[in-house]
Amino acid sequence: MATRKNPLFDTATTLGKILLFLGVSAICGVLVAGLLVPAAAVSGSAASGSIDFFDSLPAELKVDPPSQTTRILAADGSEIASVYTENRTKVPLDQISPNMKNAIIAVEDSRFYEHGGVDTTGILRALVSTARGNKQGASTITQQYVNNVLNANLAAAGEEDQIKLNGVNKGVGDKLREMKLAIALEKEFNKDQILEGYLNIVFFNRDAYGIEAASRYFFSTTAKDLTLPQAALLAGLVNSPSAFDPITNPEKSKQRRDLVLGLMLNQGKITQAEHDAAVATPVEPKVTQPKQGCAYAASAPYFCDYILHLLENNSAYGADVKERQRLIYGGGLTITTTLDPNAQATAQEQANAAAGANPDKWGAAMVSVQPGSGKIISMAQNTTFLPGQGFDSQLNFNVDKLDKDGNDLNGMGGAQPGSTMKPFTFAEWLNEGKTMNTVVNAAQRVYPVGYPWKNTCGKIQGAYSTAQKNAGLDAADDLQNAEPQWYRPLTVLEGLYNSINTVTFASAAQLDFCGIQKIVDAVGLHSGLPSADGSEPNPKVNMMTLGNLLGSTQTSPLTMASAFATFANDGKYCEPIAITSVTDATGKQLPAQSSSCRDAIKPEVARGVNYALQEVLNRGSGSLIQPRISTKTSFPIGAKTGTSNNNGSTWVVGHTTGLATAAWFGDPLGAQGRAGQNITVNGKFYKGIDGYMIAGPMFSSYMAKIAPAYGTNPFPAPPSNMINGTTTTSPGKTTPQATQAPVPAPQATQAPAPAPAPTSNGNGNDKKGNG
Repeated sequence: MATRKNPLFDTATTLGKILLFLGVSAICGVLVAGLLVPAAAVSGSAASGSIDFFDSLPAELKVDPPSQTTRILAADGSEIASVYTENRTKVPLDQISPNMKNAIIAVEDSRFYEHGGVDTTGILRALVSTARGNKQGASTITQQYVNNVLNANLAAAGEEDQIKLNGVNKGVGDKLREMKLAIALEKEFNKDQILEGYLNIVFFNRDAYGIEAASRYFFSTTAKDLTLPQAALLAGLVNSPSAFDPITNPEKSKQRRDLVLGLMLNQGKITQAEHDAAVATPVEPKVTQPKQGCAYAASAPYFCDYILHLLENNSAYGADVKERQRLIYGGGLTITTTLDPNAQATAQEQANAAAGANPDKWGAAMVSVQPGSGKIISMAQNTTFLPGQGFDSQLNFNVDKLDKDGNDLNGMGGAQPGSTMKPFTFAEWLNEGKTMNTVVNAAQRVYPVGYPWKNTCGKIQGAYSTAQKNAGLDAADDLQNAEPQWYRPLTVLEGLYNSINTVTFASAAQLDFCGIQKIVDAVGLHSGLPSADGSEPNPKVNMMTLGNLLGSTQTSPLTMASAFATFANDGKYCEPIAITSVTDATGKQLPAQSSSCRDAIKPEVARGVNYALQEVLNRGSGSLIQPRISTKTSFPIGAKTGTSNNNGSTWVVGHTTGLATAAWFGDPLGAQGRAGQNITVNGKFYKGIDGYMIAGPMFSSYMAKIAPAYGTNPFPAPPSNMINGTTTTSPGKTTPQATQAPVPAPQATQAPAPAPAPTSNGNGNDKKGNG
């Protein structure tokens, strides 16, 4: 049996309507009074506990900027990527279509320009409608803006659990607070400022916050260019973004849009003809899916990720990582970097081509820095950042695992540099006043434990003597080269440009290891991996360990490129930098990076090393990879090849006067990875990969295209007495001393032969000069 209505409270009767009017009027009066009296005056079980803090409410609303999209830019201003917590791009009111302004006012607050923040007429109308069973909101646009700002501020402070949502966890006290703040807000800001703030903060669904992001997402247009039916549809979304989503609920979305259009017509904001044409327009979203984050970077995803890690590790951006991330991902920052898009595209092309389809997942990486500034010009590797997209990896092959303070850089931590370490022993040779054409005994292969190395710093670790091969003595096989003809007297210069291991050791035997250590430290060489006990994030390359003469400590390409840039910069080392400018959403400058350079080695020593490194490409281990602008034209450039002990890590590192580059090819697992022997890469079989074979063409092709833009001036000549016994200081035309054995220079047209399988000596070295 149906329940009979009490006629006294039947709203269809005259008495019922009077009682309803009196009831809602009383409720409305209580709400308005609540804006004027202390909370203690408000009593009754209807008031939530949150009303207790009403007395302490601020008189004004602090309007912090909402979360905005951060943009990472290349040096030329082009966008690399955008990152955000909320997809939002703030736009001024004059860049928002009048259609949108009219539509949102029509559906959300038709008396917006008439009330003072709280619309008592609207409250009464909503209460009457609700009492009749038709729930209707009464919040003005100003109140909605207040609510959005309060919630945005809570989110920015990491207090998401305190966010209040209409109809979910908002009590009477919360509503009174919102109304009071709305009135205060209207005393501080004019209507257009409030409307602009509201349209930039309100949520439209689909990860679109604010009208600009919503316009781009749903219609692939801008807020300024929204048509009438598009604007009406977006205005209708605000009430219930999920229910009226035009992608998942196109029919409901159209009904809601047409309701908005009807309100606009009734309020005189559009004509009948405009209304009818808009209603007849089908709902046809044209979605542009936002691709935020470094994984979707237009170029250089790993460089982008490196930038974010630099900022997240910088205490100037917040007291802890969580606070820094809120600023970085929500502060609407504009981060301008050092990246050259043209150089980056070329580097990426060369890295991708190094191993081709690459079913065996060999790694290729290349990074360039500018001598004299330390600016990182390019950073590429042959993997994809997104999982499941071929050879994917989130590790950056070009950088250290940790920064100098032990913070994560998401880096691989480098690989054994092999013979690219030899120029630093050569630099100390020159630094001690010795001449590069001095002959040493490259036949000596035995350096037993207890060998009388000169060292004023500490004990030398390691040995080369088959007779003493014993793990307890830290001994190894006799020192070896790859080919037997090199065990003979050779000049130090010849030993470097042909990359002869026994020459490097014979040179070191006449040097103070302390001097080698100082040079290595001065040019910033360090391990890309933390120490075994975790006490040091990036320990220095320890030249008191013999294996490091031949590059046994894993070092990152960025570290190697920066070290070689010191030679190009006449002996001045510059810390690598990647960020030149950071501004927040208001245009305020935030801390960035600036060039930090120091004297590292004597200018004349740097010039001597440059002379020798040019010979590597003119007639030594890199003669087949001399970069050329055309088939006949080359430019002044020096480089050193390098190969690890098992051929699993191969390098070319070199420079012109204006650009230093490290190219690496090998197994991404580094020293613990596979041997680069008896393998097929890009359809070609290699008995053993050496530096010039794959890393070499990467380096050569890249430098031929990019180096001229950064300067390829001739290197300053070293002092003539540093060369000693020459008739000219022009590289490639040296007249040897009578004691120097002649070395045939490979012809440029010579086809590279596969390197012989090297015998292990346990040191991550280069085996002669193929590396």
